[in-house]
Amino acid sequence: MSKLNVGLLFGGCSGEHEVSIVSARAIAKAFTAGENTAKYQVTPIYIQKDGIWQGADVAQAILQGQAPPPSAEAETTAQQRWQLPAEAATVDVWFPILHGPNGEDGTVQGLLQLMQVPFVGAGVLGSAVGMDKIAMKQVFAQVGLPQVAYQVVTRSQVWSNPCIFPKLCDDLEAQLGYPCFVKPANLGSSVGIAKVRNRAELEHALDNAASYDHRIIVEAGVTAREVECAVLGNEQPKASVIGEITYTSDFYDYETKYTAGKADLLIPAPLPPAIATQIQEMAVQAFLALDGACLARVDFFYVEATQTVLINEINTLPGFTATSMYPELWAASGIAFPELVDQLIQFALQKPTALNQPTKI
Repeated sequence: MSKLNVGLLFGGCSGEHEVSIVSARAIAKAFTAGENTAKYQVTPIYIQKDGIWQGADVAQAILQGQAPPPSAEAETTAQQRWQLPAEAATVDVWFPILHGPNGEDGTVQGLLQLMQVPFVGAGVLGSAVGMDKIAMKQVFAQVGLPQVAYQVVTRSQVWSNPCIFPKLCDDLEAQLGYPCFVKPANLGSSVGIAKVRNRAELEHALDNAASYDHRIIVEAGVTAREVECAVLGNEQPKASVIGEITYTSDFYDYETKYTAGKADLLIPAPLPPAIATQIQEMAVQAFLALDGACLARVDFFYVEATQTVLINEINTLPGFTATSMYPELWAASGIAFPELVDQLIQFALQKPTALNQPTKI
């Protein structure tokens, strides 16, 4: 039996470029374990920060620990960007492990869809909605998933005249109070997010978030435990055991996420069985509402004082390092990392796409 050629696509044009490389190394290793060795061959493809696609020789060297080649954004032309290496034509199924904008927001997914080659993960719609915090919350509200109070702000409101901006801050204070969280709508890894406790911090955080995105979301703070659930599958997905994140920093920011020892994962989370079941059901509901496919990690707040579960967000291409929450949750649920990678490829081949839609008779 011939091996399936998996295109492992990593790197990308986002601030999460380095995280993508670490995830790709773990996935590449999983394809060399157990039965995967006989089933798959991996063709790594690396996307530089400037958008240049590099073939297997450069990509393999990076997976083995070599430093990525320097970007030359000033000299890079539009014609050079997104030119596929020759090896791309031999790929049977893509495994994009790209995090953040230009990676998990529907842009690359649209390109892969146009190639008419199956790929792991949500399609254009699910990826785009899952990346945009405002659109995501609107979808969650539409299907009745409870969430924290929030308000939408635009850059034009923040960078407006001296009469409008103070009124905006007055309204946010009245509706959300302190503390609250200011977030750019379309960035990942907590980039540009700030926890604010007073008017001066609110004004600064809004100005900072507006420098990242023209759409901003401001959320009310809540005293709660932060728990997560992994989802696996397509139209009939299943949910993992629940995990909990604990940390001593002020909130789960970029440094806390990616600095060893800053946060601890508790798997399974010590939760009442009924609450754990509720979280699993809500995770699957969110996944289906966004038209998810193959995988997602869904994050929640558990307000212990009232035994209330609030959905926070969904991540359609979660971190995939050997110690990331997504593979750890499945390991605790009985699916080891190599088996998880194998199942994701199979779900990619099975998911409904333009290639395998039933023909109307």
